[in-house]
Amino acid sequence: MTRGGLLALLPLGLCALACGEPLATFADAPRLRADRPAAERGQGGEAGRSQAGEQASGTGTADGFPRAAADAALARGLVFLARQQELEQDGSFPAGRGEKAAPVGITALGALAYMAAGSAPERGPHGQELARAIDYILSRTAPPDHPVHPGYIADEGDPASRTHGHGLATLALAQAWSMSPRSARGRRIDAALALATQRIEVSQGLEGGWAYSPVRGLEHEGSVTICLVQALRAARNVGLRVDPEVIVRAVDYVKELQDEAGGFRYTLGHETVTVALTSAGISTLQAAGLYNTDEVRAAYDFLWRELAAREVAAERGASGTAPRFPYYERFYLSQALWQNPDHSVFDRWNLRETTRVIAAQNSDGSWGGSPYGASYATAMNCLFLALPAGLLPIFQR
Repeated sequence: MTRGGLLALLPLGLCALACGEPLATFADAPRLRADRPAAERGQGGEAGRSQAGEQASGTGTADGFPRAAADAALARGLVFLARQQELEQDGSFPAGRGEKAAPVGITALGALAYMAAGSAPERGPHGQELARAIDYILSRTAPPDHPVHPGYIADEGDPASRTHGHGLATLALAQAWSMSPRSARGRRIDAALALATQRIEVSQGLEGGWAYSPVRGLEHEGSVTICLVQALRAARNVGLRVDPEVIVRAVDYVKELQDEAGGFRYTLGHETVTVALTSAGISTLQAAGLYNTDEVRAAYDFLWRELAAREVAAERGASGTAPRFPYYERFYLSQALWQNPDHSVFDRWNLRETTRVIAAQNSDGSWGGSPYGASYATAMNCLFLALPAGLLPIFQR
């Protein structure tokens, strides 16, 4: 793995460059220089968030959008995350009673939420909490001389995160490195990110996808693959060389997951398709540089049909219209709609969804209802609320 001298802070699922030219392929995605002003790279801290918020609430945003309420809900959510993080000495987020423990994945999501709201390691309103979260991820990255899985990000007390958590943690490291590449922590991130990326490459399955274990084998699963492809894109965008053959095989695998109706399946041979998996599939293809292909257009058509049918059913009082995994779905659906060339599509959906999210927030700033607990649910909703500001590279159009 070699690192070039340039940074790229392009988003996962970016529709076009700042100049308006679409990216041709994953490997062709250009990089931006690290010495560009922070505001130009989408890392403007509170000032950048304020400016981005003004842009988001201006032209292209649905009339009547509750910007102040959304910002307040985001701020309360981040405060809740910070309080939860204080309960653990190692910088991770704890699991509550009856909640599934997944500290690697949830800590990565918490770190991403802090960054999406304008903090950088040791800078910004939650800079210290972010630094602790990144240090936790670094401490759980297997060293290069590990006898089994060098570069794998895992915690002995975490039975749930597995390669999902590894992908999210790799993504968080890439985003954090882009904010402070020359610091002492940045150098540690640099080394860990290279190892974590290489672990993803060498564990790609024979079918082109990935499974829950960090080893090469016959097993494969769509949601893990989606997470790891996005992590590879983030790593490539900050200068790591990612094997293009790995991406080609992964894209071919994701395309195979699509059924005739345009939806994406959980895995090959599995017939169930969902809005969540289809949204994630769109985001993955866009992360690989595919923005206006037949597959992407068919997937958007599937989403329009499913979302319209869901709204009609809800208006008629039908039961069973709520998504099975609402936080996962919202996370990927928001990204897929955000990158749609017709920005009004996102604006209309976001107005309704943001209103629902604000109304569902608890008095302590959290959200609940997930088996992975309040920290997971709150981090996911904070990422959703922060998306229009575009401060996190993965959220830039």
